[in-house]
Amino acid sequence: MKLDDDYKEFIKRFGGSYAGIAIHAFSNGSSMGNETIINLTNWCRESFEGDEFSPEINKSLIFSDDASGNPIAINANGEVVIYYHDSGDKEVLSRSFGSFVEENFAEW
Repeated sequence: MKLDDDYKEFIKRFGGSYAGIAIHAFSNGSSMGNETIINLTNWCRESFEGDEFSPEINKSLIFSDDASGNPIAINANGEVVIYYHDSGDKEVLSRSFGSFVEENFAEW
């Protein structure tokens, strides 16, 4: 899977860290736990296998969740989306990962 350029730049600089929301990478800061993007992506692909979003999720990178188990991903179009497992809906949260971080990161 090709990594989104903005995401790649973020994890090169910060690794897995918080930017208003947990952003998981291949290795994370100590306060984030051990779940990597690989773990999250594989879990999501298994969880959504066979449903209407399965083809899209299989081309997406799952980098976070909303603390209710709803995965947040960068899809093949570069959009940041959330998949609601209970309702079967999805929502575009931002047009790009870079915009998503800017929109969610509160300055100190």
